[in-house]
Amino acid sequence: MKSPCEQVVWDILPSIRAAIAEALVKRGMAQKDVSELLGISPPAVSQYVSKKRGYNIEFGKEIKESISKLTDDLWEKKIDDPAKGICEICRMMRDDEDTCCPARCE
Repeated sequence: MKSPCEQVVWDILPSIRAAIAEALVKRGMAQKDVSELLGISPPAVSQYVSKKRGYNIEFGKEIKESISKLTDDLWEKKIDDPAKGICEICRMMRDDEDTCCPARCE
């Protein structure tokens, strides 16, 4: 069984990043720019967009809305560092009954 910190690193953060990366690329942002914005490698963005990585969590409605708001803010350049928003979403996910995390759903 994974510790809560391992769950965040292996499951939660990749799922959040995948959702943001996919949404930004769909809007027309280059994968290289997404990688720089999120502080991850271009191959990681490619794997997120192609759904090879980061898709083992089903988000609840509130989490989806928060990810969408963060993505909107990044796209509209209202913020340039997503770290605070990602941390807030991560906190919400750990408390959200509607979000299916592998450790809770097994």
